Amino acid sequence: MGKRIVIALGGNALGNNLPEQMIAVKQTSKAIADLIEEGHEVIIAHGNGPQVGMIQKAMAELTRSDPEKYIPCPLSVCVAMSQGYIGYDLQNGLREELLDRGINKGVATVLTQVEVDPLDPAFQNPTKPIGAFMTKEEADKLVAERGYNVIEDAGRGYRRVVASPKPQSIIEIESIRDMVQAGLVVVACGGGGIPVYKTEGHHLKGAAAVIDKDFASCVLAQQVNADTLIILTAVEKVAINFGKPEEQWLDELTPDQARKYISEGHFAPGSMLPKVQAAVEFAESAPGRSALITLLEKAKDGVAGRTGTAIHQ
Repeated sequence: MGKRIVIALGGNALGNNLPEQMIAVKQTSKAIADLIEEGHEVIIAHGNGPQVGMIQKAMAELTRSDPEKYIPCPLSVCVAMSQGYIGYDLQNGLREELLDRGINKGVATVLTQVEVDPLDPAFQNPTKPIGAFMTKEEADKLVAERGYNVIEDAGRGYRRVVASPKPQSIIEIESIRDMVQAGLVVVACGGGGIPVYKTEGHHLKGAAAVIDKDFASCVLAQQVNADTLIILTAVEKVAINFGKPEEQWLDELTPDQARKYISEGHFAPGSMLPKVQAAVEFAESAPGRSALITLLEKAKDGVAGRTGTAIHQ
């Protein structure tokens, strides 16, 4: 009996630029097709760090070249652009791989908005650097004219920082569910989703923020009633005492064990920590649900219980 699986692709599955992405997507598609061939329903989410950074920098340079003609592109629009072109490569790569295996299955990308709370404390403490490095004069101008938050970044110049609020719900979830029910492979919540919040009436306003891809994938997995959330990363298993002589790789984790290790500081913020937190949240969200953290090329073996770190109650 196949499972309904949400896969959260890490940055290593997509490369750092356009040529790398086209190569990486071929390998990524093979790993995903392995799961589909086994009879699983698959929904794909992905990061967009290098891609949205590239778009943001290009837009900033355009604004610098002719500030009278061009205005800065909102971050929410840059996220939407990244969803479009990553989805374009992913759905074509996966379609080709499936057809090569004799599997005639549609693949579609959903431009996905994710609701955040405008009162989320993260908006009071923006910490995520984005975009190009600036001189102090350029940074001061953006602070004065646009109210940006900026930081000095390790002696390399100044950068804008934005909030990373927690995802609340997925705006297009009904469309995603319908497409999954119709048998399509769906790519959604790219880059954590386009962050939006509700204003007057039914209007959705883009937020100057980035949503963590792993937390967004957790919400997506819950809202499509997935059996398993797979978070793919650069290591085969989760470890405690990582990089130390007493390093220990973990086959399984209960939520309570994971919280203990989190409190002891075993998982790095911005790296393994959000992955473990998202995995725990999903595993506890309903009976029978589990999460898996492993390498992209080990996804099939991980679902079969042969590798990776399984998180379940």
